[in-house]
Amino acid sequence: MKKLQNSLYITRQGAYVHKERETVVIEHERKKLMQVPIHSVSGLFCFGNVLVSPALMGFCGENGVNLAFFTEYGRFYGRLQGKKSGNVLLRRAQYNADESTSLEIARSVVAAKLVGCRNVLLRQQRNHGATESLGRAVKHLAASIRLAKHVDNLDSLRGIEGDAAAKYFAVFGELINKNSREEFMFSGRNRRPPRDPVNALLSFVYSILGQDISAALNGVGLDPQVGYLHVDRPGRDSLAQDLLEEFRPWLADRLVLSLINRKQLRATDFVTESSGAVRMSDEARKTLLVSYQERKQQEVMHPFLKEKVPIGIIPHIQAMLLARHLRTDLERYPPCVVR
Repeated sequence: MKKLQNSLYITRQGAYVHKERETVVIEHERKKLMQVPIHSVSGLFCFGNVLVSPALMGFCGENGVNLAFFTEYGRFYGRLQGKKSGNVLLRRAQYNADESTSLEIARSVVAAKLVGCRNVLLRQQRNHGATESLGRAVKHLAASIRLAKHVDNLDSLRGIEGDAAAKYFAVFGELINKNSREEFMFSGRNRRPPRDPVNALLSFVYSILGQDISAALNGVGLDPQVGYLHVDRPGRDSLAQDLLEEFRPWLADRLVLSLINRKQLRATDFVTESSGAVRMSDEARKTLLVSYQERKQQEVMHPFLKEKVPIGIIPHIQAMLLARHLRTDLERYPPCVVR
């Protein structure tokens, strides 16, 4: 089992990150902020104006450490690509997957996402009581899951997923506690740029989670850019976006709801720019990243392995299971749904 190591999230503007012997050092204005053993680090995520030394970049590339760059507000810029893992036969199997294999993988991740969305709504019903709109959304998702499992083409599958996601986000605002709804109004999903605090949080978490998944795919030798559900597009990690679908509800969405409902974040932690875009303050971003890292340390029962594993390991497990399926060691790809 892969050891869960630490990811470092550098948000201090003007920070300098470099290698000093066997450690990673983060400095700001010549003051040392942090120093950690280099071999305990699995990823470096740099937000905004952060400078990384060539020596540290070289170490990351040589040792498969994920080094990714984002805007200050969490939009992904790019990442350092080091040596590729795995062998050419696995990537050839990935690239040459026939239509039925592609459809089966896509159906699995969409069905898993919709099951996860339905579980999020059912949890709300159990804890806070049912409403008519929540009940309708739960029924619609159940019907969509049945359709997704048996649809015979990718375009129809994408349509089912899009319609179900719209129904889910139409009631997502009801999952916010009543005493927080005035601060965190939510009327639907929007992005690029996000125009309210809830969407700003969702987009940010999806972005960093997507990079964790990309790193996991690279780690087993798969190409993150060649997917099955998402159409290939220059600059997009389509396969990472495919696997991200199964993680969105139970990991990203529930994390955002927890931060809001526990009042770890407030409306005053967000700034609306003249363009209408909403961004987090530095402190809000730090709160979110700490919570995300803590969540990754928590253990859950993996439905396929039938054992408890840290959440932060699951992207690597899923990447490994997908690779085994493409090699024909597994008859089907088993997505991960955590209750």
